[in-house]
Amino acid sequence: MSFELSSLMPALPEIFLAIAAMAFLMLGVFRKDDSTELLSWLGVAAMAVTGFLVLRGPDAAVTFSNLFIVNGFTSFAKILVLMGAGLTMLMINSWAKQAKTARFELPILVLFATLGMMMMISANDLISVYLGLELQSLSLYVLAAYHRDSIKSTEAGVKYFVLGALASGLLLYGSSLVYGFAGTTTFAGLAEAMRGGEPHIGVIVGIVFVIAGLAFKVSAVPFHMWTPDVYEGAPTPITAFFSVGPKIAALCLFLRVLVGPFEPMIEQWQQVIILISILSMLWGSFAAIVQKNIKRLMAYSSIGHVGYALVGLVVGNEEGARGLLFYLLIYLFMNIGTFAVILSMRVNGRYVEEISDLSGLAKTRPGMAMALGALMFSMAGIPPLAGFLGKFYIFVAAVNAGFVPLAIIGVLASVVGAFYYIRIVKVIYFDEPAAAFDKPDMVNGAIMALCSILMLVYFVAPSPLVNGAEAAARALFLG
Repeated sequence: MSFELSSLMPALPEIFLAIAAMAFLMLGVFRKDDSTELLSWLGVAAMAVTGFLVLRGPDAAVTFSNLFIVNGFTSFAKILVLMGAGLTMLMINSWAKQAKTARFELPILVLFATLGMMMMISANDLISVYLGLELQSLSLYVLAAYHRDSIKSTEAGVKYFVLGALASGLLLYGSSLVYGFAGTTTFAGLAEAMRGGEPHIGVIVGIVFVIAGLAFKVSAVPFHMWTPDVYEGAPTPITAFFSVGPKIAALCLFLRVLVGPFEPMIEQWQQVIILISILSMLWGSFAAIVQKNIKRLMAYSSIGHVGYALVGLVVGNEEGARGLLFYLLIYLFMNIGTFAVILSMRVNGRYVEEISDLSGLAKTRPGMAMALGALMFSMAGIPPLAGFLGKFYIFVAAVNAGFVPLAIIGVLASVVGAFYYIRIVKVIYFDEPAAAFDKPDMVNGAIMALCSILMLVYFVAPSPLVNGAEAAARALFLG
């Protein structure tokens, strides 16, 4: 019995989070009054404890018959997901005080989605990949359609569910092809089989289907169709969660799958990722220019950022992985800070989402304008803010690996993207003031201030973050 218990230790963070989520679910059911605010605070505490368990866990271990792996890479990725989920849970708490439609299931669904993301990151077999992906997806389907009485929210939920089911089918079909022609679903077994010589055409086709399924989860072009509608239709804190947690987890899974078991086939899958990366960068940059709703603009912005991150995956080496992980860390705080500002866009208690509503913000809410301006400049990749460093490490890795045309396309797409970010800065500082926003909630104010300050701090002192990303990338390639 002692041996069986000790074998579960690598999965202790996930076990704790699952138990906590089920306990909170029962607490919400049996409380007579609304418990959304209480459960959101408990959810933040549970994620903090889970993060502590991740940091205190073993440096490298496997369990559940090699279906589940823990190493420096998985720990780094899980901490990113937990930070994003924890900050969005705080925003949910703030939103629940204002919204009368908030129900206790909301923080519970976020906890289960986070659990699925952590399982995805540690998956060491195509079967466990699918299990983690579905646990995450089932929670996200409900979150996307959270406003059941809203046509936009219902439409977003249906689109996400239908397209998500299609993506899951593609992933399953690709996995079955890989299993049929390689004879195994374990990452170690696949890596060994791939090194055995020229890969069978069936395996190559299977990998393409797997990539298509994962590309949907990160909203990469041409699998991005759900993103603008879900971002606009879902409540703002849920949109914030969609923009960071699932994307970070899926990109880290992308990295683990392609540079792990399928690393010997890099020449085959690299071409697909290059195409997806270029399309995402270009479409995200150009489509955002015409947007008037700031949440839809952030949707296209996220598509563009996924394209930049995929450049690190294309490189396929330790330097590229380091750049991708560092980029995700910067992206996390840029997005969360921006959505904290969007959540504070209230006029007389009514939420507004149009970019024109930000007119003259510098005159009515100068602190909020300063935070949003810093975050927009960082997203545009303008120094001296951390967004510049995120793109710098990605593009340098691409140039060093010989992907100079890809890096040039990325820089040009970034220049186009800077237009709509700077346009927002122009609106808040130079246009005539619109109706003044209500005073921001203390939590949202703290989040937007923290994230905007970190953009400058990370640029001045990036070494600890870069070293952490480098250690995680090294752990990925070592094992």
